[in-house]
Amino acid sequence: MRLVHYGQLPQTPAAMTPIDSTNCYLERALAYLDLDEVVRIALLTPERELRVELIIRKDDGSLGHYIGYRVQHDNARGPFKGGIRYHHEVDIDEVRSLASLMTWKTALMGIPYGGAKGGIQVNPHELSTAELERLTRRFVQQIHEFIGPKTDIPAPDMNTNAQTMAWFFDEYSRFHGYEPGVVTGKPVSLHGSLGRNEATGRGVMFATREVLASDGTSLEGKRVVIQGFGNVGSFAAQFLQEQGAQIIAVSDVRGGIQQASGLDIPRLLDHVKRTGSVVGFPGSTAISNDDILTHTCDILIPAALGHVITTANAPRVSARYVIEAANGPITADADPILVEKGITVVPDIYANAGGVTVSYFEWTQNTQGFTWTEADVNARLEDYMKGANARIQSCRAEYGVPLREAAFITAINAVKEAAEQRGIQ
Repeated sequence: MRLVHYGQLPQTPAAMTPIDSTNCYLERALAYLDLDEVVRIALLTPERELRVELIIRKDDGSLGHYIGYRVQHDNARGPFKGGIRYHHEVDIDEVRSLASLMTWKTALMGIPYGGAKGGIQVNPHELSTAELERLTRRFVQQIHEFIGPKTDIPAPDMNTNAQTMAWFFDEYSRFHGYEPGVVTGKPVSLHGSLGRNEATGRGVMFATREVLASDGTSLEGKRVVIQGFGNVGSFAAQFLQEQGAQIIAVSDVRGGIQQASGLDIPRLLDHVKRTGSVVGFPGSTAISNDDILTHTCDILIPAALGHVITTANAPRVSARYVIEAANGPITADADPILVEKGITVVPDIYANAGGVTVSYFEWTQNTQGFTWTEADVNARLEDYMKGANARIQSCRAEYGVPLREAAFITAINAVKEAAEQRGIQ
């Protein structure tokens, strides 16, 4: 019964959840492939799910109670790999979806990992630094037997960072000895990789540039709107502007700004560093987070939360390209609306894969005991992004499908081939 649950599609759009959307995308790709029903269900079903109770002593002496998750989706191609997020809305459904996406992302990129994801149901802004450290260490204590540099390798995600990974690595080492390769996204001074912090945003730029080049155009003069100006969105803006694009609107959790002539991104970054938000940037005018998604532009980049483009606003999206820098920003029932409008959607399993790719480089450096230069990291990332786009475009031409289906078909075939070669016992 459990296997069938993951393979089912939602009955109505209103019932669509993150895992429903992910499985809808998978089913659309699977429709082009002749797979045994058992194999199909296996590709949709996580291999292992962990739910753990986390109780910590808070600074005021009271007890804090939280729930943590780790979903390990598939490891046919290598160790499980995926981030850990801290957010009050984290639940098992969201983590299942993100773990599945990691399986297809690593397969598409050609890096030797499977897919996993984790999270803790907590508002991290309500905890002190000391409380966050205790919570992280407690989480490691609960799951350390199921992770490791050859088993499952966590990384930062929403509301987690290099410091979180440093605590994670240290606590894991208490049980298993010195193992820096157990997590990626660590501080550079603690065996992290140069270029990792910028990797996802740089990958967004590479993905956008390569897809446009495949369509016979370039970034020069393209008008770009970015919803979400955190780590990914801000670096993407910086790198896209360096390639000749005009960033005409951006937003964060407090609101958005627009400037028809193009925002000065270095000055905007200084403004954000001083004030904590893009809001109030001199020379700009305000725009809401809702309106920014339908702002007229050449390239729209949702780089914040998932499910922000839905059937409600998809008909009003007016970009030529939508680049999924966030995980799952377009619901599965909204995606066909964009396709029918002639909008090219660059799927998240390609567009935001720069982070996991450089995480792979960090893990490789840890296992080799050798440090690469930042130039080496960036050059190798560019090569991987170019290679993945070439595979997507080849599949797109073979099957006559949009980029999303082409990306999933390519990834599914890679996982299926690995599983068959390893054998099913």
